[in-house]
Amino acid sequence: MQTVGKPGVSSDPKRYLWVFGLIAPLSALLPSQLVLQTGAKVFWWIGPIIVLIVIPVLDWVVGEDGTNPRDEDYELLSNDRYYRWCTYLFLPVQLIGLIIACAMWAGHELSIADKLGLAATLGFVSGIGINAAHELGHRVERAERWLAKVALAQSFYGHFFVEHNRGHHVRVATPEDPASGRLGETLWEFLPRSVIGGFRSAIELERVRLERKGRRWFSVHNHILQAWSMSVVLFGAMTAIFGLGALPWLILQAVIGAALLETVNFVEHYGLLRERRPNGNYARCSPRDSWNSDRLVTNIFLFHLQRHSDHHANPGRRYQTLRSSMQAPQLPAGYATMILFAAVPPLWRAVMDHRVLAHYGGDITLTNIHPRRRRRLLARYGTVTTLNAVPQAHSAPTAAAQPLPPQSDVPESGAA
Repeated sequence: MQTVGKPGVSSDPKRYLWVFGLIAPLSALLPSQLVLQTGAKVFWWIGPIIVLIVIPVLDWVVGEDGTNPRDEDYELLSNDRYYRWCTYLFLPVQLIGLIIACAMWAGHELSIADKLGLAATLGFVSGIGINAAHELGHRVERAERWLAKVALAQSFYGHFFVEHNRGHHVRVATPEDPASGRLGETLWEFLPRSVIGGFRSAIELERVRLERKGRRWFSVHNHILQAWSMSVVLFGAMTAIFGLGALPWLILQAVIGAALLETVNFVEHYGLLRERRPNGNYARCSPRDSWNSDRLVTNIFLFHLQRHSDHHANPGRRYQTLRSSMQAPQLPAGYATMILFAAVPPLWRAVMDHRVLAHYGGDITLTNIHPRRRRRLLARYGTVTTLNAVPQAHSAPTAAAQPLPPQSDVPESGAA
């Protein structure tokens, strides 16, 4: 049960915990020293160890967050630049870690297995860096949007800057959204669909935007080309300084980073479907259209990404002001744990499918079903099933009566 802050206490009891969000990029600086001091080569893999082992354990031990910001503190929290610096500092630490890694990849001291572990660590940093870019890219300040592109350079995933704001936020929890997982779909089916679909969507969205402004695709005003140019410069500089030996590892860590991002996308909206209005349009996104998990440790580690329902319902809110909503469907564990579940499809289905159905009162026709599994799932569950879990009544007040979001509700990424 979430509570709100009370008079007489700090407006944000987690205020000084947010610096721990920098543990992710710092993990790229630690492997060499940890291996040197201990002789344990397992520390080249410290990134996956932290994300896939340490954080799930801490989530289980520490438990839920349980606090929401007070309404009267919203403006104060939003304007407090301390929170912005917690995300700004991610970038230089991330870059320093990448430079150190490139030097090691280019050398001959490490074995192939050690370099692979270091690439995995940098890949996890790269993926979490996309989350920092996600936070910065939603802001209206020009400088923060440019910093979002910088944060995306390491993963070479600059088109995310366009697709997330103007594509995903508009189509989320619908069959038209490549970044929303479908009931019955496995992670391994979702990944190519989301990667390819998101890329195509970003290209088309930016083409339309430029065309509307009377500009050509190959233009300095193209947000995708701006972001990709930063990646080309970064990768080119690392290759020029450290040699071609670093390039395959740079590419590998970028692939791992993108895969981590897309896996989180799969978790965030699996099986959820927005209601349709009488005119056939989708209702405005509500807290019921994203999976939440209010585990404290992952909340800090990912800058409140797990309060995803509030983020989609109110995309302009900064991370420190996001709330945990009781309307939102709840995951059984934090995102870090759910990533592990998602990697094993039978385990994922056992954990999640009945929760999706419970969220819709047992009516599978209200879910976002994977087309290739539709007939089988309908035959298995019928229209309405009786579940042991207590369903959230679909007739409860939702966003169905609200208007579709105007363009201003979903800021245009990097608008000039």
